[in-house]
Amino acid sequence: MTFSGLSGVSRGLLQSSVTTHYINPLPKYPLRIHNHEVWSKGTELHQEKSLGAGWNYILVAGMSSSLVRDGKPKKDDEKDKSSIGVEEASWIDFYLPEGAKGYAKLARLDKPIGTWLLAWPCMWSIALAADPGSLPSFEMMALFGCKALLLRGAGCTINDLFDRDIDTKVERTRLRPIASGLLTPFQGLQFLGLQLLLGLGILLQLNNYSRVLGALSLLLVFSYPLMKRFTFWPQAFLGFTINWGALLGWAAVKGSLEPAVVLPLYLSGVCWTLVYDTIYAHQDKEDDVKVGVKSTALRFGDNTKLWLTGFGTASMGLLALSGLSADLGWQYYASLVAASGQLGWQIGTADFSSCADCNRKFVSNKWFGAIIFGGVLLGRTFQ
Repeated sequence: MTFSGLSGVSRGLLQSSVTTHYINPLPKYPLRIHNHEVWSKGTELHQEKSLGAGWNYILVAGMSSSLVRDGKPKKDDEKDKSSIGVEEASWIDFYLPEGAKGYAKLARLDKPIGTWLLAWPCMWSIALAADPGSLPSFEMMALFGCKALLLRGAGCTINDLFDRDIDTKVERTRLRPIASGLLTPFQGLQFLGLQLLLGLGILLQLNNYSRVLGALSLLLVFSYPLMKRFTFWPQAFLGFTINWGALLGWAAVKGSLEPAVVLPLYLSGVCWTLVYDTIYAHQDKEDDVKVGVKSTALRFGDNTKLWLTGFGTASMGLLALSGLSADLGWQYYASLVAASGQLGWQIGTADFSSCADCNRKFVSNKWFGAIIFGGVLLGRTFQ
């Protein structure tokens, strides 16, 4: 009976020339479906059909082909946002037990780009602190990698607790665990306590100077989510927060700070963050206006690329200054040329009217960080 039902549905869809998508089977639906609508890129009007009792497949038929050409969707802003009601399935939906899914999504474990962006300044600093001709401490890098994962998750939890009322009004964020009701605020607080406790365990592995320096970063971590309510520059506050590892990595290795090296490195990270997070903020600018929150995307407006060019140039100049102070080899400066090209590509080709393109450019910053790290590694090793 099930197979005959599938055959009948398939024949009907073929006759109507619709776009058809099959969603992977799970014990429960991998997507959250609201108002009986399912959205897929390139579709405007939708139809959902069950494939028979006992099946967890959903057949999604896009009844409009006006937004699809040669299998590629047009710009995101051409879809009807009011009908979007889907959270994309990830490995969390496939492999984690039901009780853990909400917490994993709260920590954004399915979106590792935030961890990369927090980890790279740490790795730059640790590599800079290595002795000339030596490789950086693998143990220290592993420790800071775990720290980045935990602190990024804690930052997301804090952000979602503070923004739970705002998130329900923003299309991209309304399905986050606390905003959607999957987790209660109290559960979020409990999870935050666990995250901070684990983070403390890592911090205690460092020297006393680094412990104090690391503890100070919590002031930034807790204040950043509030900044969008008061200033058009929350991305700058994020920069000061997420790049704290540029100071902490050096201190963890050396037991103190060398301002001539680490301050330019830290400030270069702040300027870099202003570039990538402004691009990211363009995804939400319409909803931000509606709910009354601020961002550099709104502040810069049509002059965004000019501003980003300035911040990108400043970032590269500060990275060069840090390398000069650390007496790095020529390999480092070659990496700066490559990184400048990557950053220039982001700024030059960014389409701020396309959420998908903004997200692609944002995610590509993991490669910018990797290029700089490779340059520091080679410049110090062959010094």
